[in-house]
Amino acid sequence: MTTEWQQETHICKSCGNEFIGLYCNLCGEKVILAKDRKFKTFLGSVLIATTIVDNKFIKSLWLIIKNPGFLSKEYVEGKRVRYMRPLQIFFILNLIYFLFPVLQMFNSSLFTQRYILPHGRLAQEIVQRKITSEKIDIVAFEIMYNTKTTSLAKLLIVVFVLLASLPLSLIFLKKNRYFTDHVALSVELTCFNLAVNAVGLSIVFWLANKVLHWNAGGYDRYLNDLTLTIIFVSTNLYFLFRAAQTFYNQKGKRLVIKAIGGILGLFFALEIYRFILFFLTIWSL
Repeated sequence: MTTEWQQETHICKSCGNEFIGLYCNLCGEKVILAKDRKFKTFLGSVLIATTIVDNKFIKSLWLIIKNPGFLSKEYVEGKRVRYMRPLQIFFILNLIYFLFPVLQMFNSSLFTQRYILPHGRLAQEIVQRKITSEKIDIVAFEIMYNTKTTSLAKLLIVVFVLLASLPLSLIFLKKNRYFTDHVALSVELTCFNLAVNAVGLSIVFWLANKVLHWNAGGYDRYLNDLTLTIIFVSTNLYFLFRAAQTFYNQKGKRLVIKAIGGILGLFFALEIYRFILFFLTIWSL
């Protein structure tokens, strides 16, 4: 049955195109009907805009976890209607990562920067000059640093996205792939880390804490930068192995070799990210 609005001719409010139906065939602008202005419709729009109840989000996020690389493959091939775009998912997960107390997978404490990471000796010298020139106690400075770097790490995740796309573009070099295609997969990979390693693990450990009745330290005493790095490498190896099959169409021995090369490249990208994060944190204090 054809409704009245499907037969009417409309003038698009955005581009001025004349069309028949509910959506402009040039720019996609929707005709606003009386029912669209009702409070019930407005409330539904607000709910979808401010939460993750949108079915597309759940469906797309599950694909990222279940079949890494598939969403990016669909996106770069132009199949974008059925799923939410990787960048949209990234912004939603990054907002959750920024607003809620979840595992800081992309952060590194001052102790890690000074004594564990490859640039540790340089970090020690810079910190020593900083506390000497400003006459700050190292304990007080460490508290200031860790607070500041936590906030900055949440804002600088996009830097990791760009850094991670570089080794992917080199290791999985293919004639039919543009650099932006590797960036799309890097965005999906970051979404995977935010969903699984930041939000997902936080929920798992929180539930375990409730069931096992851990002491005041909770699961925090079992998690440090070293264990988080191990978790990062393990989960991202799974992602890259599956993505190499799905997104890059790799098979056999080449699949294994390139997946291992990819995780080494990502680990290197993570270290560069932490190096940048250290200097930006020091500079901002």
